[in-house]
Amino acid sequence: MRKIILFHGTPDKVVVPTFGCGDDKHDYGKGFYLTENPELAKEWAVCRPNDENGWVHKYELDTEGLKILDFQEKNVLCWLAELMKHRDAADSKRYRMLAQKFIEKYGIDTSEYDVIKGWRANASYFYIAKEFVRDNIDIDILKELLSLGDLGIQYCMKSELAYSKLHEIEKELSAVNYDEFNQKYNSRDIAARKNMRDLVDSDANKVTNVFSTLFER
Repeated sequence: MRKIILFHGTPDKVVVPTFGCGDDKHDYGKGFYLTENPELAKEWAVCRPNDENGWVHKYELDTEGLKILDFQEKNVLCWLAELMKHRDAADSKRYRMLAQKFIEKYGIDTSEYDVIKGWRANASYFYIAKEFVRDNIDIDILKELLSLGDLGIQYCMKSELAYSKLHEIEKELSAVNYDEFNQKYNSRDIAARKNMRDLVDSDANKVTNVFSTLFER
């Protein structure tokens, strides 16, 4: 039996993870999102521009018998395809047409999984995604861009079984100061985007093996 500790950053002091709830427009669709990194959870708890303090809830997940899809073990294009199912990287007609083809080619059927693990699509991700679908980023530097983006890894509970194996350690609920951790969140994002822009503008970005060329193979 393998139990892992996860954290959920939120503006809410009271949280009740409920199967079937959540927004389908989040990274991996409806689900309950957590991270193994308590510092990231603190930042995510106060990443909104509303000056409100947040909370970090601590959970234990019993992974025994759970089917976990880890996008870090897959081609990065599979992860992008999953996000394209739920999030729009651009609003052009060209993007809508190519995104569907991209999903058909690289998408993974996630319906049989209890938990999805992968990068979190924060503001840095949208910089990557928009440049990628505009054919401004070579596929060969995508994974390095993600690491520079410092996106953080999250877990998404998808099935009733996963929810049943997730238990809050209520006595370890902690408050998060908005000013301190919102500043950390913004500083991380600013640094990440600068590092990514530097790579995109470097000679390592050949701009030959790009988004639209994927459909020529």
